[in-house]
Amino acid sequence: MSEQSDQATAKGHSVIQGYLKSIDGSPGVYRMLDEKGAVLYVGKARILKARVSSYARPTGHSPRIARMIRETVSMMFLTTRTETEALLLEQNLIKQLKPRYNVLLRDDKSFPNILVSKEHEFPQIKKHRGAKKEKGDYYGPFASAGAVNRTLNQLQKVFLLRNCSDATFESRTRPCLLYQIKRCSGPCVGLISEADYSGLVKDAERFLQGRTTSVQEHLASEMQTASDAMEFERAAALRDRLRALTFVQGNQAVNPAGVNEADVIALHMDGGQACVQVFFIRGNQNWGNRDFYPRTGSGADAAEVMQAFMGQFYADKEPPRSVILSDAIEDADLMADALSEKAGRRVEILVPQRGEKKELVAGALRNARESLARKMSETATQARLLNGLAEAFDLDGPPARVEVYDNSHIQGAHAVGAMIVAGAEGFLKSQYRKFNIKGDDLTPGDDFGMMKEVLTRRFKRLLKEDPDRQSGAWPDLLLIDGGAGQVSVVHEIMAELGVEDVPMVGVAKGVDRDHGKEEFYRIGQRPFALRRGDPVLYFVQRMRDEAHRFAIGTHRAKRSKAIGATPLDEVPGVGATRKRALLAHFGSAKAVGRAALEDLKAVDGVSSALAQTIYDFFHEKG
Repeated sequence: MSEQSDQATAKGHSVIQGYLKSIDGSPGVYRMLDEKGAVLYVGKARILKARVSSYARPTGHSPRIARMIRETVSMMFLTTRTETEALLLEQNLIKQLKPRYNVLLRDDKSFPNILVSKEHEFPQIKKHRGAKKEKGDYYGPFASAGAVNRTLNQLQKVFLLRNCSDATFESRTRPCLLYQIKRCSGPCVGLISEADYSGLVKDAERFLQGRTTSVQEHLASEMQTASDAMEFERAAALRDRLRALTFVQGNQAVNPAGVNEADVIALHMDGGQACVQVFFIRGNQNWGNRDFYPRTGSGADAAEVMQAFMGQFYADKEPPRSVILSDAIEDADLMADALSEKAGRRVEILVPQRGEKKELVAGALRNARESLARKMSETATQARLLNGLAEAFDLDGPPARVEVYDNSHIQGAHAVGAMIVAGAEGFLKSQYRKFNIKGDDLTPGDDFGMMKEVLTRRFKRLLKEDPDRQSGAWPDLLLIDGGAGQVSVVHEIMAELGVEDVPMVGVAKGVDRDHGKEEFYRIGQRPFALRRGDPVLYFVQRMRDEAHRFAIGTHRAKRSKAIGATPLDEVPGVGATRKRALLAHFGSAKAVGRAALEDLKAVDGVSSALAQTIYDFFHEKG
C-alpha cells in the first residue's frame, strides 16, 4: 500500500480537483477531512481517480454529498491491490474513525452460541459467548441470550443433557433437582452409561443441525423396541421425550423448510432513520432476530445503508452460507467475494423475488417497520423528557448525555462505583462503566471518599483523552445519588480538576425516604422538589434506579468472584483447566495444599515442574 496526503486552505471542489494529478487508476480507499483534520467520510473505489473526479464536479450531487464536499479541506488516499481488499479496509476504517457522513453500525455486540463441550466423557451443553477456544461443537449464532436459554430449556426436556460445571459434576453424590424433574439423565451418579449418554448427545446435535425427523424416528424406534421387550418404564420415558420434542416443534417460530443456513437482513427507512432486522436461520430453524439502528450518514440511500451494514456486521462474525436481503446493494459480487474469503467457503447474496425466501424477507421487513415506528415514538418521548429536565434544572438546553453515579458495598467490603448514561436514545448501556474502589486509605463505608475516587478517575481520564470535548463523551449533566453533602463533595472534586462548567444535581430520597418525595440539591441554591406525577420526576427516578441496579449487580458479581476464589488462583502456571483438574482430583483447595509432591504429579496435566511450583507455593506460605 502507498499513502499520500496534502493540506489546503481552500474548501470543496477546487481542493478535490487538485488531487486528480497525483492519483492513478488503482483501487483503494479515500478519506475526506475537514479544516480541523476530522474525517468526514471514508469511501472505497475500484478506480480512485474516477471516483475522486466525480466529487470534483460542481453539480449533480445529492444534498448530503454536496454538504460533505463543501466541508472538505483535504483528502488522504490508500491504494490497495484489489477492490475486495479496499472494501475490507473501508469498513475497518469506518468502524475505527466513525466519520460523520458514513453509515455507522452503532450496536455491534457479540452473539451467543450453544456449546456441546467435548472435554469430558459426559459432555456438558451450555451457553457460550466470545472466542471459540473451548473444545467442542458450537451452534449459532442465536439472536439473544433469551433465544439460547429457550433452546437449552427445550434440549434439557428432550435430551436430558447435563448443564452443570465439571467441578459440580465431580462433587455430586446424589442426583440434583434437574434429574428429579426429568431434565437430566443423572450421569454424575452413574444413572446412565457413557454409551447411552453419547447417544443423547448425538440426538441433541442432530436436532441443532435441523435433522429433527431422524431424531423423532430414532426415538420412536427405541420406544417400540423397549415396548416389545416389555421394558414399559423405559418406553414411557421415551414416549415423554417424543412428546416433548413434538411440543417444541409445534411451538417454535416459523421454520423454513427450504432454507438451511442463512441470515435474513431487512431494512426499513423513514424520516432519515433506519432499522435493520436480522433473522438467524440455522438447521432450518429460526434462532431469533435482532434489530439495529445504524446512523444513516445524514441521508444515505437504502443500497448504501445495506452495504455498509453488511460490511461492518460481518467484520468480526462468520457469515452463513446465504445472506438474504430486502434491498440490493451496489457491489453484491464484491461483497460476496469478501464474505467468501472470510468464511473460507462460498457465500451467496440473494434478493429474492418470490417463494419462501421472499416470505422470510417480508416477515423481517414487517418487524423492521414496526420496530422503527416504536423507536421513533420512544425517541420523541425521550426528547420531551430531556427538554423537561433542562427546564426543571435551569440548564442551557436539553442534555445530550446524562451521567448518573452510585456506589455499592457491604460495610465497605467489595466496594464498587457505577456510572450509567442516558441520552436521546434512552439508556446507553455500552457507555456504562464500573469502578473497583482502590483507595487503601478509605474508611470502610466512606461514601464521600468512594464518590471522590470514582469522579476523580472518570474526569482525569476525560481530560487526558478528550480535552477539547469533541468525542461526545463529556456529560451535560451529572446526577448524584445523595443530598447536600454529596453535592458539596462533588463540587470540590470538580473544582480541583478545573471542571466547573458541568451542571450537577443531587437526588435525595426526601421525607421518609419515600419514592415520589425526592428532593434535588444544587450548589448555592435551596433544595426543591417536583410535583408528584411529573414525567420528569419519573424519568429521574428511572435513571437513579438504573444506576442503583447496575451498582448492585456489579457489587454482587465482585462479591461472588471473591467468594469463589481459591488459593489456587494465585499459583503461577495454574489456569482454569489445571485448577479444575486439581479440584476434581483432590476435592478442595485445602486438600491440594496438604498434598504430597508425588500426589500432585499424578494429576492429569500437571508436570513435575508445576507440581513442584504448587507444592512450594503452599508450603512456603504455611
